[in-house]
Amino acid sequence: MLYLKFMDNIILEIKNLKKTYNKIKAVDDISLSVKKGEIVGLLGPNGAGKTTLINMILTVLEPTGGLIWISGKNARENRETLKDINFTAVSTQIPGNLTIKENLIIFGMIYGIENLKEKINQVAEELDLDKLLNTKVGFLSSGEQTRVSLAKALINSPKLLLLDEPTASLDPHISAIIRLKIKEYAEKNDAAVLWTSHNMYEIEGVCDRILFISHGKIILEGNPRELPQQYKKKNMEELFVAIAKEPLSFNCK
Repeated sequence: MLYLKFMDNIILEIKNLKKTYNKIKAVDDISLSVKKGEIVGLLGPNGAGKTTLINMILTVLEPTGGLIWISGKNARENRETLKDINFTAVSTQIPGNLTIKENLIIFGMIYGIENLKEKINQVAEELDLDKLLNTKVGFLSSGEQTRVSLAKALINSPKLLLLDEPTASLDPHISAIIRLKIKEYAEKNDAAVLWTSHNMYEIEGVCDRILFISHGKIILEGNPRELPQQYKKKNMEELFVAIAKEPLSFNCK
């Protein structure tokens, strides 16, 4: 009953989630939660299980076991919860032969957005894309394309925003802009954000909390500005390297 009492403040709740491929445990009994307005960093080396976890939240992958709740509803039993989610990933490409506006119209229609024209103008203005709306995405710079991907991710005003390496390969100036926009969105809309990145400077500056995954398990959790000192490391990058090398030497969650 205690779990039900604090559920109102939690957007994403995962209990004992598992994903197995031919006896290989890609995600091994993970439990986590993300609250309203909270940005949580999901860290770990390549192959740790981060993308698999995100794909299960998006219902792209079927879990082997465990449960996922979005805003208090079982995500597998209530498909309407997908309207409360959106994502952006470095591996996801926005169609380059369409203009920004055409892309946003299509994504807006998929999500059934009311007053779509006004919503597109609003998102475009917030991300400094308003003067580029009639430009084909394929002609944009990498930084502009990243902002288009973020516009797509915000078109439905999601309660849960999933970000898989959202600033990968961007220059520091554009990365700073993207980080600021996401932080502002989470704060203004009480949205929960789950953010994967290998940029430890970014994680320290943006995330309220981090979860470190190794071999499909969460082995470390805490404030990214406090954890390095707790483990006698200079910064998050040094801590990341140490955990990646010897995950078993760190306390399990």
